Amino acid sequence: MTIINHRLPRFALFLSALLLASSLAGGRPAAAEEPYDLHVIIPLTGNAALLGQEEQQFLTLLEGQVNREGGIRGRPLRLVFHDDQTNPQVAVQIATEVIAKHPPIFLGPSIVAECNAITPLLRDGPVMYGFSPGVHPDPGSNVFSVSTSTHDMMAALLRHFRLQGWTRVALITSTDATGQDVDKGIDQLMALPENKDLTIVAHPHFAIGDVTVSAQIERVRAADPQVLVAWTTGNAIATIFKGIIQAGLDIPIATTNGNQNRMQMVQYTGFLPKQMYYASSMFPPHEGLITLDPRVETAQHAMQRAVAAGGLNPDNQTSIVWDALLITVDTLRKLGPDATPAQVREHIAGITDFGGINGLYNFKEVPQRGLGADAAIVTRWDPEQQRWIWVSGPGGTALSSQ
Repeated sequence: MTIINHRLPRFALFLSALLLASSLAGGRPAAAEEPYDLHVIIPLTGNAALLGQEEQQFLTLLEGQVNREGGIRGRPLRLVFHDDQTNPQVAVQIATEVIAKHPPIFLGPSIVAECNAITPLLRDGPVMYGFSPGVHPDPGSNVFSVSTSTHDMMAALLRHFRLQGWTRVALITSTDATGQDVDKGIDQLMALPENKDLTIVAHPHFAIGDVTVSAQIERVRAADPQVLVAWTTGNAIATIFKGIIQAGLDIPIATTNGNQNRMQMVQYTGFLPKQMYYASSMFPPHEGLITLDPRVETAQHAMQRAVAAGGLNPDNQTSIVWDALLITVDTLRKLGPDATPAQVREHIAGITDFGGINGLYNFKEVPQRGLGADAAIVTRWDPEQQRWIWVSGPGGTALSSQ
C-alpha cells in the first residue's frame, strides 16, 4: 500500500499519484532476463560415468563463474545436462531432441563413438563442441574437438620413449572406436623417419566388456617390451591395470589422457602400476619446470583459483570442459544469444589467440581444434601428492631443453 504525504511539494504528490495508479493498474517490476540454455551431452552413467560426472562438476563450477561475470549479455547461463549412458544410440536420440530445439551450439559428448554417431546429424547445424580428443572433424564442418588430438598425444609419448631409450614398445588397445582411433594413429606415427628406431613388439586387442585380459598381458610379457601403452578409458582401463598387477609385469605403463581422472586414480590405488605415465594437455601445474605463454599462464592460474575455491582439484576432466565452455561463452557474448549456427562456426573458426588452460588456441592454424602437437605433453602420476607431474616439454621434448 502506498501512503501519500500531503506535505510533499505538488510535483512529488503528482508523481506519487502516478506510481499509485500504475500499481493499481497491475504494473509490475521488469521481469528478470530469461536463462540462456546451453545443452551438454555427457555420460553420467555407464562405462564412462566417472568421466562424465567429473565433467559435470567442473562445468557447474564454471557456470557459476560465468554468471557472476554477467552471463550471456545479461542473461544467466543455464547448462542443461543430458545423460547419454555411454551409449551411441542414446546419444543420437538425445542429440536429435536437442537439435529440434534449434540451438546454435551444444557441448559433448565425451566419448569417440558417441561423437562419431552424432556427427552425421549436423550437416546443417547446430555446432557440436565434442569433449573427445579422439574425434578428428573435417575442416569447415560443424564439429569442433577439444584439447590436443589423440594422435598428437601419442606422438608426444613416442618422442618421450625415444628420449628415455625405450625402443621396444608394446600396445594393448580396445576394439571400440577409442581403440580404433589410436590403432590408426600409431600406424601413421611409426611410419615417420623419427620413429625408425622404435619397434612395436606386441599389439593385442580386447573388448571393453572383457572381464580379464590375462592372455593379452602374457603376450605382452613374452615380447619383452620396455614400455607398454594401454589405450582405453572408463572401467576397461581398470581391467588392464588389474591384469598387469596380477601378472607381475613391472615396466613403465603409459595411457591416454582420458584416464587422468583423480577420482579414478584414487579408487585404483590398490592395483595401479608403479610407473604410470599419461599423454596430457598442458593443464597440470608446472612451476619451476617451464614457463608458458603469459596468456596461457593467466588462464591456468585463474582456473586453479576457481577450482580450489570450489573445493575441487584439477584433472583431465577440467582440461576437457574448461576451455570449450569459455570459448563457447566468449563466442555467444560477442555474437549475442540469437547467433545462428553458421555465425558460431565462423567465429570459432576465426579465433587465433585465445589463451586457455591447454594452450594458445589458433583455429586458423589448426582447424576444428585450435591446438597442435606442441600442446601435448607427458606426465607421471604421483600417488603421494595425488597429482600429475610434467616429465616432458611440449610435444614430448626434454624438459631440460626448455
